[in-house]
Amino acid sequence: MAVTDQARSVAHPGEGVGLSDADLLAMYRIVALARALDERMWILNRAGRIPFVISGQGHEGAQVGVTWALQRGHDWIAPFYRSIATCLTFGMSAREIMLAQFAKANDPSSGGRQMPGHYGHPALNILSVSSPVGTQILHAAGIALAAKLRRTGQVAMTFMGEGASNQGDVHEALNFVGIHKLPMILVVENNGYAISVPASKECAVEDVAVRAAGYNMPGVVVEGTDVVACYRVAREAVDRARRGEGGTFIEAKVTRLTAHSSDDQQTKYRSPEELEAERARDPLPIFRRQLVEAGILTPELEERLAAEIRAEVDDATDYAEAQPDPTPESGAWWVTAEDTPPGWAGSGPLPSGEPGRS
Repeated sequence: MAVTDQARSVAHPGEGVGLSDADLLAMYRIVALARALDERMWILNRAGRIPFVISGQGHEGAQVGVTWALQRGHDWIAPFYRSIATCLTFGMSAREIMLAQFAKANDPSSGGRQMPGHYGHPALNILSVSSPVGTQILHAAGIALAAKLRRTGQVAMTFMGEGASNQGDVHEALNFVGIHKLPMILVVENNGYAISVPASKECAVEDVAVRAAGYNMPGVVVEGTDVVACYRVAREAVDRARRGEGGTFIEAKVTRLTAHSSDDQQTKYRSPEELEAERARDPLPIFRRQLVEAGILTPELEERLAAEIRAEVDDATDYAEAQPDPTPESGAWWVTAEDTPPGWAGSGPLPSGEPGRS
């Protein structure tokens, strides 16, 4: 819904970066939807209906902003366990996100074989997450190498927290990307904590993006609560990668509004004053206020979007919970070459409707 210049009270947030009103509203909707899904997951967990939650609350603005710069259906992403908004932006539906939480047989992430939060979708070029942190960057580097060799013009973007950036896999991958100028973008979502360990005890530098200099690539620090700023730096990185100029290391300074996971109690190591201060950095109300002040998000439109999101979350929950569980024998599929589903031809969907391997 476009508004006239007279109706705007401040400059258009998308000015200079090519984002229209429709773009900004679509981005806002995903931020709000990701938050609503995340909040529903906590309720389901506390009610004993799903086993585990690892939250993305506070990360949504950065995730939507940087992922928006990619081309869906063409580029690749290798997400991490907080990447709810990332996966929604790249094409996953609310139903598919919830299927992963309930570990259902038709879950596109793994057919119910991985723990909740391990998102993936072969049809959407979303690489499945692995539990050891940081390993996905090696996979993203491999995808970027293949894209360069095949001259497809594809870009691989991968995501992690600042704690994972200390893993040896990250150095190996970035070194390889730097040497071969591969079209890969690393996004570190720095929320200040690796579970209960503060960043000051994880890293010897305040900005982990300064490490990019060692790999001969740009290191960019961006305010992760600013959706448009995150889009701007990601678009520049994507354009650079498509021109054949190599990778970029983006560090988005975000906040973690919840405990590390549903098995963590952050009040044991974070003071009430710190938690209250961090709530002021919540990207959802910040983005909402920005769009309201620009005359893009009206009260009527906000009310309509809120109703749509509530209905979508309810539908996703009911749909996912009603789907069949994986069969016990499916747990052994692909563990060895002999353990393959009956009737499976070697690629594509399984006879049962579960996702296959391509």
